[in-house]
Amino acid sequence: MARRTTSNSTGSSPGPRNRTPQPLPRRRRTFGDLLKALLAFVALLVLLIGVPGALASQIGWPLPGGSPSLDWLQKEISVDTFINTLTVVVWFAWAQFTACVLVEVKAALSGVGLPNRVPGAGPSQLLARQLVAALLLVGATAASFTPGLSQLGQQLEGNQRPAAAAAAQQTPGGLLGQQQEQAASTAAALAEQAASAAAHAESGTGAHVSDDDTKFYRIQPPEGRHHDSLWEVAERHLGDGRRYKEIYQLNKDRTQPDGSKLSEASLIRPGWIMEMPGDARGGELVEMPDEAPKVSEEVQQQISEYARTGGAEGAGGQQGGGSGSLDRDTAHISLPEQRPAPDKGHQQGQDGRQGQQGQEHAAPAAGEDGGFGLPQALLGAPLLAAGLLGALGRRRRQALWQSALGAVGGRRGMEPPTPTGAAADAQDALLVGADPEGVRLLDLSLRGLAASLAGESRPLPTVYAAWMSGNGDLHLQLAQPAGKPPAPWQLGQDQTFWMLARADAERYEDVDTAAPYPGLVSLGTMDDSRLLLNLEAVPGIVSLSGREQDRAGVFASVAAELATNGWSDRMTITLVGFGEDLTPLAPNRLRHLDDIEALVETMEAETRQRRGALGAAGHDSVLTGRTGPAQHTRWAPHLVLLAAEPSAEDAVTLAELAADASRLGIGYLVGTQSGDLPGAAWEMEITSEGKLLAPLLGLELDAQLLPVSQQRAVVELFVDADPERDDDRPTTTPPFLVDISEQGRPAVYARLVGPYEIIGLETPDGERSPLLHEALALLLLHREGVHPRVLSSALWPRGVTDDVRDALVERLRTWLGNDPDGTPRLGTDSTGRLKLAKSVVSDLDVLRSLYHEATQGRGANSRAVRGRLLTDALVLVRGPLLAERSGGRYGWLTHEIIDAQLPLLVADIGLALSAFHLEKDRAEKAIEALNAALGSAPGDERLWNELLRATHATGDSDRLKSLASDLVSRSGARGLPPRTEALLDELLPAWRSGVAAVG
Repeated sequence: MARRTTSNSTGSSPGPRNRTPQPLPRRRRTFGDLLKALLAFVALLVLLIGVPGALASQIGWPLPGGSPSLDWLQKEISVDTFINTLTVVVWFAWAQFTACVLVEVKAALSGVGLPNRVPGAGPSQLLARQLVAALLLVGATAASFTPGLSQLGQQLEGNQRPAAAAAAQQTPGGLLGQQQEQAASTAAALAEQAASAAAHAESGTGAHVSDDDTKFYRIQPPEGRHHDSLWEVAERHLGDGRRYKEIYQLNKDRTQPDGSKLSEASLIRPGWIMEMPGDARGGELVEMPDEAPKVSEEVQQQISEYARTGGAEGAGGQQGGGSGSLDRDTAHISLPEQRPAPDKGHQQGQDGRQGQQGQEHAAPAAGEDGGFGLPQALLGAPLLAAGLLGALGRRRRQALWQSALGAVGGRRGMEPPTPTGAAADAQDALLVGADPEGVRLLDLSLRGLAASLAGESRPLPTVYAAWMSGNGDLHLQLAQPAGKPPAPWQLGQDQTFWMLARADAERYEDVDTAAPYPGLVSLGTMDDSRLLLNLEAVPGIVSLSGREQDRAGVFASVAAELATNGWSDRMTITLVGFGEDLTPLAPNRLRHLDDIEALVETMEAETRQRRGALGAAGHDSVLTGRTGPAQHTRWAPHLVLLAAEPSAEDAVTLAELAADASRLGIGYLVGTQSGDLPGAAWEMEITSEGKLLAPLLGLELDAQLLPVSQQRAVVELFVDADPERDDDRPTTTPPFLVDISEQGRPAVYARLVGPYEIIGLETPDGERSPLLHEALALLLLHREGVHPRVLSSALWPRGVTDDVRDALVERLRTWLGNDPDGTPRLGTDSTGRLKLAKSVVSDLDVLRSLYHEATQGRGANSRAVRGRLLTDALVLVRGPLLAERSGGRYGWLTHEIIDAQLPLLVADIGLALSAFHLEKDRAEKAIEALNAALGSAPGDERLWNELLRATHATGDSDRLKSLASDLVSRSGARGLPPRTEALLDELLPAWRSGVAAVG
């Protein structure tokens, strides 16, 4: 059972252990400071006043006194000309330096953080900053306004980097507007907090801290889609974003003014108060409360209560653990409260149906094999399995269609290869573990929510995570409260949870809107609830630490689910350091890059492009664009999975790129060995026991993994189904051929092509008959054998116990009976799969055998035999597969490709029989055969084209025109296929005018 943890559950943190405010060293001005200030003052006088004075008095006006003329170009360059040119350059340099000084002085006196950068003035601005800093050291507020002298040797680009990273998340004009609107209230609140902390220290209840030594910062309200973060605060005021952990440790678990607590370092709430390390600098900090304006008594009380948490409570306030100590706010990925499951009151009926809660025995650990040898990792990943199964079915159908249309030469009538070994186990695990209904409801719910919000002209809220609970309810955890959700959604346990009951989700209908949250991906389970993290909404990088082989299982699972999930329209998934062999899962989604350098180059370009596109479209984030007129065409997510640990320099670059990624629809999941990654908003760890830990998020999940062995088996399924694959296997031979002579009459014969009938068996009693018939149909469609767990999951999608399944198998074995030699007609092969004897056949088996014998057996060398076999085969076609089947059953057919195979097989038979008759100029017989095949394959273009040729062979032009008119009306707005149009141009050149006349 997964165990929920608090933020203190994993032991020590790499940051400082002491949360007590540390006293700032009192800066006393020395003789050296005064000397430096005097020298800086003299240098500024010389550069700002002396240089222009010397130029004006010694050289004078350097520019020509009149307008330029052509004669100037013919004069020789004199010494005066050279001096005047050089003087102009010096004047420009002086003007640029003067601008740098003004910018630095303004930034220091206004206290709004680091100054703006003067274009092209790198060294000049650095010199100006050094001189202004040295001069201001003699002022009372110098320590708050300027960097320390220890930083004077740093490069200008290094000094500008924190400002650039912080500004990256601002909307145009957001930084200046935010500072102007909030400067007064921030200064007042922080000053009062400092005063309260000082008073608290004097009273002896806290650490001994001087009232003007401690510095404080107040978390700023959001500006657009940008939210303040500890990383940015550390960048601005400590010079290094990686020092955010020091701020976190100083304030961890201390009660904030709104009653909540800081329980993770990744996200914080506006209005919270942060005590800062002693060396913090910058204009947004307050360390002298005496000079700040007073605030209300209510705010004073809030700050006083917060200051009191700096002692014992801050150090160990959560030692008791328990969910009650967790911060249930927008910054915490917490487990939603479970609604009581409806009382199903289901005593198992005669058919043995049972709910999910009765399913199977305790599952083995991830990566191990479950019962009957199936891989547990796929059995325990229902959304991943459903996505893989759906993508595999589409790939196999594509191969069939390409084969039928002759896109791949020599492969007409191709039968999909039957998987063996590990691939067969993987396919069975997908069939057992898949939850396509859950995927469908998740997709409908999210799109329905987007449509409802758009109808109310409300924006999509930022969603950090989704929980699918054990009873089928869906919970969305929002980044911040977004009001009352649209019906039938309801508020969950607090304002940051929106909940939709499964019963309400089942009433949703398909809506034509873009997928709102395509970046959701399963990470694991906790207390029977499945967590899906929205990678593209995380405000920064998600880091994953642990052993390399353990991380590989998580990365493979995330990549496979993102590539095949059913709740997104399209996306790009870039894999770096792994996953080149995963490309066959979704060639249109997955992209592999060789190294981090290529990734950085790619993402820098895409980040610039998306910022520009958002600005041009007038959107503040991709969420706004997805619900607007542009829909999803330009806002598909780009998710980056980097398995190899980046270098320190690359990590900083990625952190800067990820700073603004959440509003651009870009997500980063990066692997690390040490667990200390710059810019990591959320930190996770995968253990060797298959646990996914995120202590700062309060999570301990049973991780969803895709181990290497199962990854290879799944990829093998997709590679074998590739329509472009060229191999030497006999793909046109059916997997099961029957004796079609009189001597091969079966003991049990089932008619599946049309209404379901069984010949040779007594009909079981009415209560058990439907279940036994469905089980037999499944076995007949899989002559290679059916795994017992596949059989049970097909008949009982909501789960069933082993004894109910085994009882059904025994009843089925008894019903089928034994062959004359005593062999049971339902046996078990060496792998444990249930398999029918050759004496039990279906009309589909006979249909395949007749066609194979007619085209590749005896009929290939005998025209008479071929005609008779093809005619017999076409007679067997009585309608669609399992026509008139009862509703609510045979849901497993959605995983099969027989619905694509059967029409193609019937069309092949009709085409072959038509060609047989046209060889002897029997056009009417050919038309009769084609019309019979069209009854089961009405959409096959080949049949219609052959029907045009056969009709043309009759010589009846009016009949041909009528057929052409019928084809045009059937095609509708799409128009005729190009091949059909070309054929009509050949057979009936005036068909367009004739069709218009008929219309």
